[in-house]
Amino acid sequence: MKFLGVIPSRYASTRLEGKPLKDICGHTMIEWVYKRTRLSDLDEVVVATDDERIFKEVEKFGGKAVLTRKDHENGTSRIAEVCEKYKDYDVIVNVQGDEPLIEPEMINSIIESFKNDDTISMCTLKYKIDTLEEIENPNYVKVITDNNGYALYFSRSVIPYPRKMDIKNYYKHVGIYGYKREFVVKYAKMEPTPLEKSESLEQLRALENGYRIKVLETPYKIIGVDTQEELEKVREHILNNKIKLD
Repeated sequence: MKFLGVIPSRYASTRLEGKPLKDICGHTMIEWVYKRTRLSDLDEVVVATDDERIFKEVEKFGGKAVLTRKDHENGTSRIAEVCEKYKDYDVIVNVQGDEPLIEPEMINSIIESFKNDDTISMCTLKYKIDTLEEIENPNYVKVITDNNGYALYFSRSVIPYPRKMDIKNYYKHVGIYGYKREFVVKYAKMEPTPLEKSESLEQLRALENGYRIKVLETPYKIIGVDTQEELEKVREHILNNKIKLD
């Protein structure tokens, strides 16, 4: 099997304009994401963007990028366009462009899941959260799974409902996905679904159409960047832990 990593990246952001090009300790955010993704077992990595500034930045640091259409509603649709250009890959791994601290082992766990089980069409990650603040935070998407590790539901609300509060039962969804190539093309063509629109969670489209999503637990609690405050936290973490790209 051949594995392609795709990093959707757009300049516009409601809370942090131009965040792919924000400086993080001497490197842009997109460079951090790309180079840390490249440390995984993926066969190839490409940035998918509709913005010339991001495209040129990726080329500047020696990465690969593809210019896509500007009319995509979401990252999955953008990835589906890339799939049409990269037809020799069996599995696509979608790595978020705002997670500069992505751990290569997170990506590798998804790769291994497809190698070990050819029935999987879509796979993602979760990690345990254990504070009430995180559990109640609507920006933390929660996931619940069945006994075989397949998603039952994703929500910004508190799930499961804490009739008897036990914070051992809560997991945060990590927005990294693996898809069979033919599935992501089909998935991107599906109409948005009611629950997807209600929660503003694209992955619910797959569940509402009857597809299963494998959810793997990861020990890594990485910091994504949606706000200036989170950007500062990432900078501080990198400096404190002396993390280097080169």
